[in-house]
Amino acid sequence: MARTVRVMVEQGKKKRVVACAFDWPGWDRSARIGGDALAVLESYRPRYAAVAELAGYGEQFAALGRLRVVEELEGTGMTDYYGVSGRTASAEVGPMTDADADRKMALLEAAWATFDATAARVSPELRLGPRGGGRSRDAIVGHVNRAEIGEFAVKVGVKEPIEIWEDPGALAAYRVAVVDAIRDHHARGAKARTWELQTLIRRLAWHMLDHAWELEDRDLTGET
Repeated sequence: MARTVRVMVEQGKKKRVVACAFDWPGWDRSARIGGDALAVLESYRPRYAAVAELAGYGEQFAALGRLRVVEELEGTGMTDYYGVSGRTASAEVGPMTDADADRKMALLEAAWATFDATAARVSPELRLGPRGGGRSRDAIVGHVNRAEIGEFAVKVGVKEPIEIWEDPGALAAYRVAVVDAIRDHHARGAKARTWELQTLIRRLAWHMLDHAWELEDRDLTGET
């Protein structure tokens, strides 16, 4: 029997519910309360499969079976207003195996590569939202990288000026430093400040993929 995909569900109080396939960093999706977050998560399986393939885990991912909810938690304000996971799955608490660390770091690096490649090929101006809103491509690229550098990487001691995201070489060196820092924390059994290390990896990958998929969905390339 195919191995099932473990899922944590975070129930918001007012607006949204989030489903997280926490063993596969970045494969988190949300739906409005009353909707089916698991169905939304499942619908993104083919898109995440491309990330897993890029990371070198395509066959392992393809062999996975159905989604299986193993934990349900009350969400946070982030759950309701941004559709982002604000909780840590019980399975993310404590150290990873070395094999899991290698796989999750490869998936994080694939999430970075996916975002960069997507940003490079989509139109500078993107399809507007239902109320005429939404960031441009360059605004999204700036937002994603600034958040990672200024809010997330510091949790493992990587402190760089926000502006380095504008220099491809400096950004690449920064990402190597993040991977090295996470691996060092893993080797020492250390947390990412108040966060579990596995939760940090998942949030880093989620932010990149969430916006990569937004760029794809709003791309105007080829449209007149």
